[in-house]
Amino acid sequence: MDKLHKFLFEGLPVRGMLVRLGPSWRELLSRRTSASDGGHAFAAPVRALLGEMAAAAVLMQGSLKFNGALILQMQGDGPVRLAVAEALPDLSFRATAKVVGEVPADARLEAMLNLHGQGRCAITLDPLDRLPGQQPYQGVVPLHGDQREPLQRLSEVLEHYMLQSEQLDTRLVLAANDEVAAGLLIQRLPMAGSNNLAGSNNLAGSNNLAGSANLAGGLDLAGELQISADEDQIGRNEDYNRIALLAATLTADELLTLRPEQVLHRLFWDETLRLFEPESPRFACRCSRDRVASMLRSLGADEVTSLIAERGEAEVGCDFCGAMYRFDPVDVGELFTPGREAPPSSNQTH
Repeated sequence: MDKLHKFLFEGLPVRGMLVRLGPSWRELLSRRTSASDGGHAFAAPVRALLGEMAAAAVLMQGSLKFNGALILQMQGDGPVRLAVAEALPDLSFRATAKVVGEVPADARLEAMLNLHGQGRCAITLDPLDRLPGQQPYQGVVPLHGDQREPLQRLSEVLEHYMLQSEQLDTRLVLAANDEVAAGLLIQRLPMAGSNNLAGSNNLAGSNNLAGSANLAGGLDLAGELQISADEDQIGRNEDYNRIALLAATLTADELLTLRPEQVLHRLFWDETLRLFEPESPRFACRCSRDRVASMLRSLGADEVTSLIAERGEAEVGCDFCGAMYRFDPVDVGELFTPGREAPPSSNQTH
């Protein structure tokens, strides 16, 4: 079962989330196949990275009050030029990668994305109901630590991001194979005790990603004082530090094989947890024939007509789900006929 479990540590400024993606993750992989590497489109290290990114995107989206897409993007100068995972407010997710060279079977993050120190991690919040002139919020960090040391795991990059960009102590454990993608997030909250998560709702405090987007309008003095006081707690809260150390003992094998209740008991049997009703992530892609038609229109009539003349049809595949959209000469003629809508979806394969 695909589930996101949220929980609080009673009376402590600490929250947690545990996600397990099974059928949805396998569906995502099944959409991208090739004749090599056991039928998979990506090498095993890339599949593992995408699984961890999908789990992390769901965890971060689950922590926000934000009506928009959370996009986790890794760009680099290695054989993996781009890896992307996206999660929407309903916890639907998708992920893909652009690979331009051979990825060794034992490749870690540096070998895949940061060969020459140019790798970057970006987190973007893109509102679904964006207002005119409104820009997405984006934060970017390099794939190295404070001492310029290359980071070898996605969890380390995201912990560094949350500390540097959002002033939040965060502990992440991520793991993925071809069957399961999973993650555990532990986070220190800027508020303590009974106010955390406002019952069963998500926190959107002034120091997290959603808060960063909301702060564009400015802060009052009380808000500035709260942020200053919270920054003083970075790395110093004993309750968070204790719980983060416990979380760090979780192995990848345990995360991938144990049931969520077993994981929580194994780590936090001596803590008082408040559990909330689990939510259900799912794989879903936002591609459509209308979106592809708009993309073709943006290329211009001359270029698309030239493509039709050369190949007989325009064929566009979705990098996320593998769906193929085909446009024959009649379809293309309708695309560039004033006042006509996009052609019908008769040739859509999804």
